[in-house]
Amino acid sequence: MNWIHENHPELDELYHQIYSKKSREYWSELDIKLRKYAEKNHMPYVRDDDSKMSDFGEPPIMANYFYHEEVKKSAKKK
Repeated sequence: MNWIHENHPELDELYHQIYSKKSREYWSELDIKLRKYAEKNHMPYVRDDDSKMSDFGEPPIMANYFYHEEVKKSAKKK
């Protein structure tokens, strides 16, 4: 948080909401934007899941790993 404050003070409030207040609003909004992008570009979309693969010649699967808490938990399982 100190590094953010010193180098990108414009992000102070966002990081405070995400990490101190545990707000998931930013991640939820990002998820919506990514889903829309994937749909517009005819790409399958998954969250925190690398078990799926596209067949050769098919659109790539767009995977969202931005939900920090979910990624941390899944990493501990392996």
